[in-house]
Amino acid sequence: MIKTKRVYEPKEETDGLRILVDRLWPRGIKKDKIDLWLKDIAPSDEIRKFYHESKDFEAFKKKYIEELKEKDTKELLELAKQNTITLLYASKEPQNNAVVLKEYLDWILEKQK
Repeated sequence: MIKTKRVYEPKEETDGLRILVDRLWPRGIKKDKIDLWLKDIAPSDEIRKFYHESKDFEAFKKKYIEELKEKDTKELLELAKQNTITLLYASKEPQNNAVVLKEYLDWILEKQK
């Protein structure tokens, strides 16, 4: 099972493995609040800047999914098959890279059934 959660929300047992999927470490967060940091799975600076400037989530989503197709997601997929994982993000926006990543991983897992 894959979940998403803002990194500033309290840690819960139901989170399972807590994985930060942002390129930058969030301010004020101690390392013991996160189990794994996969900064390379985050959107490139180019796509991140595009989204911050345009606020076009659908275009951001398409660009990020194209990037994800080129990235190694095997580790995340294996973890999701074995455990509950929670993809952590710092953004205050409900539409963010973790949501896109979750949707992409869920799609791959569904295809593998």
